[in-house]
Amino acid sequence: MKNITLAVEDEILEQVKMTAAEQRTTVNGMVREFFATVAAKRRAKDEARLALLKLAHEAAGDMGDKKWNREALYDR
Repeated sequence: MKNITLAVEDEILEQVKMTAAEQRTTVNGMVREFFATVAAKRRAKDEARLALLKLAHEAAGDMGDKKWNREALYDR
């Protein structure tokens, strides 16, 4: 586990300390939980992106006999 140093305004730190005490945790615990949540969301997005890319790569993409042209697509 790595240690980090944060710079936080005194007023904010005092409010966070009170919140941590009310939740029966520590400021350190709150920061760890926040970081874990950020990392989990990042992993979920990365996994979803990889799954989508895999699906796009594996898809046949067969459009049948339909041929698209610029005029038909932009006909108004």
